[in-house]
Amino acid sequence: MRPRDVSRLAKLLACRNTKLWDYLDALPIPIGVEPVSLGEGGTPLIRIERIGYGRVYAKFEGTNPTGSFKDRGMTVAVTIARSLRVHGVIVASTGNTAASASAYASRACMSCVVVLPRGKVARGKLSQAILHGAKIIEIEGVFDDALKAVMEFAMKTRMLYPLNSFNPWRLEGQKTIAYEIVSQLGRVPDNIIVPVGNAGNISAIWKGFKELIEWGLINETPRMIGVQASGADPLVRTWESGCDSLIEVSNPKTIATAIRIGRPVNWLKALKAVRESNGLFIRVNDDEILRAQAMLAREGLGVEPASAAAMAGFLKALDQGIVGRDEASVIILTGHCLKDPDAAMAHRFERYIASSKDEAIRMILRIVGGGYEGA
Repeated sequence: MRPRDVSRLAKLLACRNTKLWDYLDALPIPIGVEPVSLGEGGTPLIRIERIGYGRVYAKFEGTNPTGSFKDRGMTVAVTIARSLRVHGVIVASTGNTAASASAYASRACMSCVVVLPRGKVARGKLSQAILHGAKIIEIEGVFDDALKAVMEFAMKTRMLYPLNSFNPWRLEGQKTIAYEIVSQLGRVPDNIIVPVGNAGNISAIWKGFKELIEWGLINETPRMIGVQASGADPLVRTWESGCDSLIEVSNPKTIATAIRIGRPVNWLKALKAVRESNGLFIRVNDDEILRAQAMLAREGLGVEPASAAAMAGFLKALDQGIVGRDEASVIILTGHCLKDPDAAMAHRFERYIASSKDEAIRMILRIVGGGYEGA
């Protein structure tokens, strides 16, 4: 799709303060259709300082309205849904999609049904779907079972509009991450590191960069590096084997619930993105994810484990010489730490119980040292 006004898009790329709907000309929205928006996009690009050199950046998608990158795709897909005059939407989810779909459906005055793997969705995400009034179906099994149910329902009926990432409008919204990175960084980075679950985001970001090349707005593209958890790594296995068919993981397991997916629906698009960009897929284990989460927290960036997987993947790629220290890299932090409070509480921390004001003061003194006349 060619934008309606390439020169306007070029001007936007030269501006450091853009949001998703600023790029309306490059989105598949009919003229005159009012967006269903909560102010998504325009997320910060933050330099990571504790790496020890200054060309590593985090694109913090946790600052979107419902706390994850899903809002980018949802605003476009729900806008299309409302323009089609549908009355309700449906999604399968590991959590973030449910939170986002329910919020945007509420904004558009539509009903929302979410199908979730029972007992496998983080509390922060489930609470958002509840708060926004979604009708919740919990299925025994994993996310892939939930997605099968939604896809079959959507194929057999037209009662609800499906919003999972096999819906192409979702990816159209998510591709704006690429536009914003170029705008904020002032150049195309050497590497983009993305956590991969259902594989829509890495595909969408690559699509964004390809479009900018096609329209003559950039002269180069980044290398796309997809990161999966070792217990949920179908694309890493497929990549390493050189297969042209997906090597599925039947019972995916990882602390990173947002990417706990064994049969990603966009796997072929993700493979194509990585191959075309001369990138790769890499796996990290849960311990590496938690260490990366703690490291990002010391930077002031509170992210859920799936986001930390991207950071862990970057550190591994750096250690293995896959990524160079002189290269500019952008790590996509997909969701906020409040999405999964239980994972955050798994980290070690110092905690003291004081029975009175004076005892609290004595404890503070023991921690920081020094004297106190009233103690």
